Amino acid sequence: MSLVIIGGLVLLLALGIEIAPAMGIVAGLGLVLFVHQPLDYFARAAFEIMNSFTFTAIPLFVFMGTIYANTGIVSGLFRGAEKIFGSLPGSLCSAMIVANAIFGAISGSSLAATATFGRICFPEMEKAGYDTKLSLGAIAISGTLSVLIPPSLIMIVYGGWMDVSVARLFAGGVIPGIILTFFFVTTVTIMVLRNPRLAPQASIRKFTAREKLTALWDLFPFLVVITLVLGTIFTGIMTPTESASLGAFLSIILALLFRKMTYKALKESMLSAVNISAMIAFVLFTARMLGQVFQYIGLTEATSAFMLNMGLGKYTTLAIICVLYLILGCFFDSLSMLVLTLPFVAPIVKNLGFDFIWFGVLYVVLAEVGLVTPPFGLNLFVLKGVVPKYEITYIFAGTLPFLIPTGILLVLMVLFPEIVLWLPRILYSR
Repeated sequence: MSLVIIGGLVLLLALGIEIAPAMGIVAGLGLVLFVHQPLDYFARAAFEIMNSFTFTAIPLFVFMGTIYANTGIVSGLFRGAEKIFGSLPGSLCSAMIVANAIFGAISGSSLAATATFGRICFPEMEKAGYDTKLSLGAIAISGTLSVLIPPSLIMIVYGGWMDVSVARLFAGGVIPGIILTFFFVTTVTIMVLRNPRLAPQASIRKFTAREKLTALWDLFPFLVVITLVLGTIFTGIMTPTESASLGAFLSIILALLFRKMTYKALKESMLSAVNISAMIAFVLFTARMLGQVFQYIGLTEATSAFMLNMGLGKYTTLAIICVLYLILGCFFDSLSMLVLTLPFVAPIVKNLGFDFIWFGVLYVVLAEVGLVTPPFGLNLFVLKGVVPKYEITYIFAGTLPFLIPTGILLVLMVLFPEIVLWLPRILYSR
């Protein structure tokens, strides 16, 4: 029965059907043929799965990010970061990475970050004479910071799916996000020092102390929003959903203060929030249905028992899971990969004794790699849409040096779990 269902799913995907309807079709057939449930079970299950207060945060955080992107006020992040990092080798690249990290704290969408900074930053770096491969690679990889630095849509889905605290997941992503941002900036600096032709010396500007102070003013409104949104979550004043509504409201206020709010921008932001949220909801629903079919026929328990009975050891089994995620990331988007594999992986992780908060953040870092690896790295496709004259393989080649620090972070997280767990433990020790 499992082979029929998995084979049917692979066949539908090979025929070019999107992942959500493909999962829905095989789940429906599995319910009727193997589980012997009527199809109206779909309707009842859909309501039960999606009737979640946690998932309400998704459209609000998406709307918050799209407001910043569609109104163009996010360009202030790049200007401010450029003044602060102007004296570093590869300063524009480093400024873009830091601006991306800050944008991640007010967005949660990797695709929005890649598209926004591709439009804003790439022309500036191209005009300054930066190496094209370095520029495109840095934009593509730094866009992934938005799924690690809270608020993260993937963390919201993982928390709702696994019934773990989204606030703790957000706290767990803060330090790894800061470390990875530092690693990316360091990578750019080392690359430019080794090969100065990547970033012409003429592009390095010496900013005065006064100009650097004005940079703080450029960043100040965004830092206030981040502090209010994440601060209300971490202090327990608001739930992530309530905080998301505050962030959405503040994004509108900020756009009005910058005099960038237009009816067109508001309409496009709302439509984007609806489209992205509907897509996520469809994937969640069909994946949960397919997971329940696998559970009914006993595949999830059999897979877990098989892996645990192999006697490979705790960390060897974890290494196999990580490698499988790196391979699957080449063919699935991070959300589909998460909800499709969790029914199998979660029991294994639990039996191995790993913390679900720690594993959730580890998964997000693994998913980051999938966002920039062909043939289906979504960030690569988004950036190609912004800069169509460069091929996917060319953009991917630019991301390769940045995969090294990502791998180092993964190793550090496994060796030192406190990198993830320390902040949640401090914030929620009571």
